[in-house]
Amino acid sequence: MSTVLGLLSLSVLLVAQAPPLPSDKVLMFRTMVGVSGPFVGNTNPIRGVPGGGLPWVIADARGELDAGGDLKVRVTGLVLAATGTNPLANFRALVSCRTIDGMGNPAIVNVSTDNFPANTLGDATIDATVNLPSPCFAPIIFVTTPGGSWLAITGR
Repeated sequence: MSTVLGLLSLSVLLVAQAPPLPSDKVLMFRTMVGVSGPFVGNTNPIRGVPGGGLPWVIADARGELDAGGDLKVRVTGLVLAATGTNPLANFRALVSCRTIDGMGNPAIVNVSTDNFPANTLGDATIDATVNLPSPCFAPIIFVTTPGGSWLAITGR
């Protein structure tokens, strides 16, 4: 009986110390930066995504991406640096992943959402599902124009 109790106590202890199950979160972020400097326009694209044609600033951003491709992005104050307003009726989000192509070579895959409404203050909530490649290494999240030029990017 004491052996059974000892094994039971040990199993409870091992379960209590077991590492947590892996999360299906691929990326969580609380910062983005607006396009500026040498990244404005087509000259210096990031992962093939050109910058917007003018500098943009952003007050706040947060979001997350999970392994199933569920993407949530909330931006506040994403506006033109010169005017402090957003002239676009819609934004999109774009996820850029480093992956491995069918030949075993490194590749970049960019997947975009549909349009989501944005107001003149530059506030928008994007809630979409994208088809992520597998694997998806080093994901970057962009907020883009409907035409695909980036206005804000994860990072600082």
